[in-house]
Parts: sequence; C-alpha cells; structure tokens
Amino acid sequence: MEQVAQSLIKTHPCLTEKGSCTGYGGWKTSLKYKLSNYRTHLRKLGCPEVTVNSLKNKPAGQRSAAFGVKKAKRAEVNFCPTYPSSETEESLEAMQKALLLDVKKRNNREVVKLKMEKTFAHRRHEVVRDVPMVEDFMARWPALFEVSEINAEFKRITTIPLQSKFLSQLDLYSDNLTRLFQKRGGQLGARLKTIIAQIADCNDVDTGRECIIKGVCIYMGEDPENLVREYVGMDENAINEAIEDTTVGIYVLKEHASSDEPKDIGIVLEGIKVLQDLDNVALAVAMLFGLMYALNLSYPADLRFTFEVVQKIFMELDGDKLSNKALTLKNRLFQC
Repeated sequence: MEQVAQSLIKTHPCLTEKGSCTGYGGWKTSLKYKLSNYRTHLRKLGCPEVTVNSLKNKPAGQRSAAFGVKKAKRAEVNFCPTYPSSETEESLEAMQKALLLDVKKRNNREVVKLKMEKTFAHRRHEVVRDVPMVEDFMARWPALFEVSEINAEFKRITTIPLQSKFLSQLDLYSDNLTRLFQKRGGQLGARLKTIIAQIADCNDVDTGRECIIKGVCIYMGEDPENLVREYVGMDENAINEAIEDTTVGIYVLKEHASSDEPKDIGIVLEGIKVLQDLDNVALAVAMLFGLMYALNLSYPADLRFTFEVVQKIFMELDGDKLSNKALTLKNRLFQC
C-alpha cells in the first residue's frame, strides 16, 4: 500500500499532501480502508482466501480473529483458490477417491494429470485450512508425490516453472558464486575451500550443481548436512532409524565413500520418504522446495537463509523483500 501511494504522488505530483512528512500518508490510509471494505464484500461472496481467516473457521472456544491467520507469504498467486465452476466440495472429493484408483492403473498418465488439475483448489483448501500431516496427505494424494506433478503443482501455485527455472538460474549464478566463495575469509572461507576444490575437480554438471548448493548453505552460515545427508555403508535398519529422526531433508545412499554413483537419492518430510530414486541432488533440492509450496510448509529454522536464497534470488519470488544476509549475497553477486 505504501508503494502504491508513493507511486501515485510520483506520477501525479499535484496530489502530494501538504504538511505530510511523506506526502502520501493520507492516500495510504485511504487505500487501507478501501481494501478492508473490498475484503468485506469478498467475505460475503464466500471468497475462500478471505473466509479461511474468518471466525467461523477458528477452533471451538477461540474467538480471536488473529488466531491462526492463513495468508500467502511466499508470492503464491493461487494460495487458496475458488473451486472450478460447476464443481463442489462433494464432487471434488469424489474425484479424489477416483484418483486413488487411477494412479494404480497403467498408461493412465493423462487421466491422472487432468484430474489433478481439476482437484487443485480442493487440495489447496485441505492444505491451507486443515494443515494435515504429510503421511495423511500422501495417503490421500499419492499422485502428487512425483516429479512431474510437483512441477505442475508449483506452477499452479506460483505460475512459474520449477525445475527448469531453478536449474537454469543455478547455472547462471554458478561462476559468480564460485568467485564469492573464493573471496570469503575466516572459518567459513576455510570450509568453502573444500567446496571450491570439489568444483575444480569435477567434470560432471550435476556434481557441480550439488557443490554450489552446499556452498550457498555454508556461505549463509548454515550446515549443508542439514539439507543433504549422506549414508555410506550403513545397514538398512540404521538408515531407516536415521531417516525417521529427520524432519526435512534429502538423503543420499552410497555403498562406499568413493562411489561416484549413489545407490538412491530421495526426500524426507516428517520422517517419511516422500520421493525416491531421484537423478541428482540439485533436482532433489528443487523438488523439496516445490513440496514446501505444495504442502504449505515453513522453511526449517536451520536452513531458512538457504531457502530464502532459493526462493528470492534463484526463483525470483518476492525478491524485493530480503533479509540482510540474503541482500548482502545478492548485492555481491551482481558486483562480480
């Protein structure tokens, strides 16, 4: 609202308020009340993005309007969309049950894709309103937990392609990031030297992307092992116990430390393997980021700066609002 009011007097200087320290304070207040009235009209019409925060949706006994406010925080275009025309919650729920059978059939990709598109609004209402556990949501929507559907869901939410955008931006910034890693001093610089050596030694694009991602974690003062955890030469029971203790992360299974090709790469959410047999770590990071949007998950506290870089610098979502750490990285990137 402040940006709009500021743009108004910049475009039409005659509307600048005399006696106001900013020149647009009254216009900002006017916009605030106009939007409040507009939201009231939307609530009466049953707009889900507004009604999800009404008192009728609060837990029993809780009458505070500020309790559990749900809103788009990461540049989501379709945070809580309306149901498609001619569809109701009951009809979409019936379609969801039919999807459970459709995913088990062979050569049924197009049917599943079409029904996932139609049930998007129903799925978003469930995620935003009910906040289900990952295990329960996975049981209801198994078709979502595939690379192609995560890409499609992310595009429905943000209108931006996930995999292609992430990998192309990662490649675009890789040279500048490597130069930044070389300039970094202190303890972080010492840790980054190992990453730089790995980048110099590898001839594989996927390995180079993995090194860049781990370097970003270190540069932002976070531990890359919180994002990507390697399990080398461990028995299956020990691996399963370690995965059950993981809230959010990527696992890489290797038979030997010197193995170039990992046995398996996957994603863990709330102690459950939600995605397996991924091609590389960079793809896994992209899919993990997409799942955070699809399931409306918060960034883990020990990786919040890394995911902020992915969101606001690589994916260019809400890129004008950066923390001091991310803003410093962005400025240095464009100075290289």
